[in-house]
Amino acid sequence: MSSLMLEEALSAPDAVARQLAADPLSYARLGQALQERPPTSVLTIARGSSDHAAHYLAYLVMARLGRLVTSLPMSLITLYQSRIHCEGLLSLAFSQSGQSPDLIEPTRFFREGGARTVAFVNASGSPLAAAAEHVFELHAGPEKSVAATKSYIAQLVAGARVVAAWQRDDALRAALNVLPMALEQAARLDWSAALPVLQGADRLFVLGRGTGLAVAMEAALKLKETCGIQAEAFSGAEVKHGPMALVRDGYPLLVFAPRGPAQAGLLAIAEEMRSRGGRVLLAAPLGTPGVELPLVTTGNEDLDPIALVQSFYPMVEALARARGFDPDVPPNLAKVTKTH
Repeated sequence: MSSLMLEEALSAPDAVARQLAADPLSYARLGQALQERPPTSVLTIARGSSDHAAHYLAYLVMARLGRLVTSLPMSLITLYQSRIHCEGLLSLAFSQSGQSPDLIEPTRFFREGGARTVAFVNASGSPLAAAAEHVFELHAGPEKSVAATKSYIAQLVAGARVVAAWQRDDALRAALNVLPMALEQAARLDWSAALPVLQGADRLFVLGRGTGLAVAMEAALKLKETCGIQAEAFSGAEVKHGPMALVRDGYPLLVFAPRGPAQAGLLAIAEEMRSRGGRVLLAAPLGTPGVELPLVTTGNEDLDPIALVQSFYPMVEALARARGFDPDVPPNLAKVTKTH
């Protein structure tokens, strides 16, 4: 048995290949403009899965380029009518549909105020695309399942492309060019070990850190919307400031530990949670002690979280069906959500 969600998740490598073949001059022009006239402030505008993709881009910008990035509280422009200063501002909006007013109106406001506005959308003819100065189509193709998969992965890639262009990082660009092959491998990895652990779960922690926190947040959202599990994402450091008091007697945890500076700490917290009685499902590269969910490594460790979520999606789709849910029709949800 299959679903639209699974079909679309497995098509992500092809979507990424299409995107990487498109718009190279547009990314290069934006990167050059950001080098020649760096922004004085950077913010992201997004909701749901798209906000998790924005979080990934923000982390790359802060870690690699040393520029602080803020996520815009969505009601500031639409409800509170805040007159945010736009001089030197770079705004980056992420959306699959490009139809929600709380993305469109701030982007329009910032552009009219003189900010540089960028939109990453899967619908190039959308109102959000019309509102932004620079538009980067995701090239993911139509996404019919309510749960976003290939469009989220395409957003992660688009964010990494902007950073590579801005930083003039040829190594990151080269790693992006071969990423579709890594994603093909990631989609075939066996994560079935998670199914018996999570099939009867009603709550769960998903732990990540650094560039991997964005995909932990996305995983927690998908576990909520497709499986009905009260999943919460935490940084491997933040979980020690209170939430870990819940961990005992088989409490399930997904720990995402791809390569990078955060990996050692995540492996340590996984071991600590086991010692407290937690049932830890560790996602890490093969050969890592205690790994149950294998990870593909890419051409650059900053891209490894993209391969991680590619492996996660088929597992969570299978888990939804095992729990008696239709992953294409999550309760009370619609594909396009319009909020202010």
